[in-house]
Amino acid sequence: MSAAKPPQSQSLMSFAGISTKQGLILILSALTLITFYISFSSLGPIIQCGYTYPPPTTTINSIKNDVDMFTDVYHTPEVFKLNYAEMEKKFKVYIYPDGDPKTFYQTPRKLTGKYASEGYFFQNIRESKFRTEDPDQAHLFFIPISCHKMRGKGTSYDNMTIIVQNYVDGLISKYPYWNRTLGADHFFVTCHDVGVRATEGLPLLVKNSIRAVCSPSYDVGFIPHKDIALPQVLQPFALPRGGGDDIVNRTTLGFWAGHRNSRIRVILARTWENDTELDISNNRINRATGHLVYQKRFYRTKFCICPGGSQVNSARIADSIHYGCIPVILSNYYDLPFNDILDWGKFSVILKESDVYDLKQILKDISNEQFVTLHNNLVKVQKHFQWNSPPIPYDAFHMVMYDLWLRHSVIKY
Repeated sequence: MSAAKPPQSQSLMSFAGISTKQGLILILSALTLITFYISFSSLGPIIQCGYTYPPPTTTINSIKNDVDMFTDVYHTPEVFKLNYAEMEKKFKVYIYPDGDPKTFYQTPRKLTGKYASEGYFFQNIRESKFRTEDPDQAHLFFIPISCHKMRGKGTSYDNMTIIVQNYVDGLISKYPYWNRTLGADHFFVTCHDVGVRATEGLPLLVKNSIRAVCSPSYDVGFIPHKDIALPQVLQPFALPRGGGDDIVNRTTLGFWAGHRNSRIRVILARTWENDTELDISNNRINRATGHLVYQKRFYRTKFCICPGGSQVNSARIADSIHYGCIPVILSNYYDLPFNDILDWGKFSVILKESDVYDLKQILKDISNEQFVTLHNNLVKVQKHFQWNSPPIPYDAFHMVMYDLWLRHSVIKY
């Protein structure tokens, strides 16, 4: 007769219905897993499914920087991150080789001035990895027209329109690509309003093709869901970027100095030029008053007023962003650059022109905490308003390319 099991052992073995044999198997399995873990831990990080566990310090820092970069200054940070990565891998643009390079291609000796965005784009796209020599692989087709250069040669607007019309007609007759979408997968770039005026008489370009322009206004037929607002950037910047550690130096409430070449600028100057808290000048600051006096004002100011001039656009917006001064957009309509990507309300103040009379109180009502948040967000987007040669990730060129990538996704043929 077998001996009876001790009451305690019997209780343990019968817990949750586990038999003696099952209990032994569980114990052995647990010991095996512990041994397996200790053995591999002694070997350092392991690779599993393409990822390293535990991640090295450099990877942890990279992940942290990645999270810091994709913040709420974007409408949808996760979508932007994923789409941008896809664009980098796949996007291809074909540049038509036809035409006289001296007429159609922008080949500036210096990438300077307030229309430099046009020159930078022309140079960057020709030398970028996005360019393809195979039109059958292209997502979009670039029409390399530089009306600004034609204007520099004294060509009238009427003659420019004729030249552009003949050029596009030649592309249509020689290549099959335009007719597949009636030009919807074609685009051209112009920062100077000369290019906008020269193409106004060409409905096939204005209504069908994607226009990347520095003057995105309804009165020149700008179509927000189709066209792109090109940032107008006056480069090179005379002084370094304003950073997040200079807030204590910003003691002036608001600043603007410029020519009174629009109704809103006239009202701004007349209303506030004698105010003691707003630094408003009804003309550009004379260089004779000192070296880079105008640029240095940006460093000392919280809010930089950006009223439209002869067009809604202004290089002052990119200046403000670069120098760390919160731009105050004073315009009834301005489709701001990268407006479908960036949440401008997180790093700027957007007002109607009628708000000019209450400008000072509006700015004073912004708490110091709100200002600090706006300023910190502004620093995060500075890289998007800088042109580089060669271009670098997330700079102005890549942001324009990303906007083009978004437009191409809705074109079907």
